[in-house]
Amino acid sequence: MLQESDLAEKLRKLEALFARPGSEGERVAAGNALDRLRERLRRLESSQPPVEYRFSLRDGWSRALFVALARRYGLEPFRRRGQRFTTVMLRASPSFVDETLWPEFVELNKALHRHLQEVTRQLIARTIHPDVTDVRERHETEPGSLEAQERGDPARE
Repeated sequence: MLQESDLAEKLRKLEALFARPGSEGERVAAGNALDRLRERLRRLESSQPPVEYRFSLRDGWSRALFVALARRYGLEPFRRRGQRFTTVMLRASPSFVDETLWPEFVELNKALHRHLQEVTRQLIARTIHPDVTDVRERHETEPGSLEAQERGDPARE
């Protein structure tokens, strides 16, 4: 079974790819990597004025991860009154968003969702029903078919 520590380790490894600390001896220097990234962001903002971005994130998990990343870099994510919960606004330099923030978010978000999907699948198999395979497809006009009534995700209603 996947553990939270497994996800944390995967996230640390992915983060290391972006921070690029070379060896164990650079662990202390890796702490300074974040400061260097923040300094790079400040330099970019002085040569390239911040632009306001609107990020529409698909779920609360992605939103929480994105907000945490933005804050780690010293940015201040916000949302305007009336905007959806999954919307995050951010003022940042286009180069920083394109070269650092967004690519890092995409990779970390993939790892987070894979982990959450696997944990959910295991929990359902253990507590509800062991068959967690996808539903089978049927032809539209099978004999005895009834008109379907549609239901949505109760969390979205």
